[in-house]
Amino acid sequence: MKILLTGASGQVGYELERALQSLGEVVAVDRARMDLADLQQVRSVVREVRPNLIVNPAAYTAVDKAESEPTLARTINALAPAVLAEEAKALGAAMVQYSTDYVFDGTKVGAYLETDEPNPLGVYGKTKLEGEQAVVAAGIPHLILRTSWVYGMRGKNFLLTMLRLARERDELRVVDDQHGAPTWSRTIADTTALLLAQAKQDDWSDSHSGIYHLSARGQTTWCGFTRAIVENASLDCRIVPITSAEYPMAAPRPGNSVMSAAKLTEQLAVLPDWRKALDLCMR
Repeated sequence: MKILLTGASGQVGYELERALQSLGEVVAVDRARMDLADLQQVRSVVREVRPNLIVNPAAYTAVDKAESEPTLARTINALAPAVLAEEAKALGAAMVQYSTDYVFDGTKVGAYLETDEPNPLGVYGKTKLEGEQAVVAAGIPHLILRTSWVYGMRGKNFLLTMLRLARERDELRVVDDQHGAPTWSRTIADTTALLLAQAKQDDWSDSHSGIYHLSARGQTTWCGFTRAIVENASLDCRIVPITSAEYPMAAPRPGNSVMSAAKLTEQLAVLPDWRKALDLCMR
């Protein structure tokens, strides 16, 4: 099997390049080789590689900046996945598309299920939802994996930002009224590989195609996540909880973006608790 992997230099793409090796030949491309903002280039690369499977973790993820760059965000998050799916259909290929907890508005009490109605609040969530819909509409074998609060030891993410700030400052004021599940990029990659191995074994039966929530077990707030990061790093920095209203951002955030991964774990082993995964990542 030949696998085309986008966003190979990103935090999830980097982990996926390693995790997917056992499944076949991985052709990993970064933005320099395939820029999702250039739809013609996207088509050209797919036609050149002729993959059996497209795995697309590349995305426009600057949540606040997306509010002032909606056209670019839509091109990368919605139109490019639509092109990838269209080209996959022409090749008889399958596709993995990554999405986000931000497709929900955060008003639900309890964890979101795959069957809950999306209602994104901002441009980022809206464009990611449109990307999901485009892949489904193409009628190809697909996995849409929604994840949340992604972090790792490379790239730009909350973990690395908080580590840097906690080393520079005596005190950090962090939002404590948004709830979610921090998810390690390596957990995402390894779980993807397991799902694909199972789908490959079953010849991509219809039972595998669909939307799955792929996030760590448990939940916390950004403030709780920061406290865990600082404790793990043994840093002397005071963490002060604040409200979202005290830290206004360009894009609205869901107050609750906790997602249930029960559908996924029916097929695989239970995903790790967010705190245990953080411990492993930082070690």
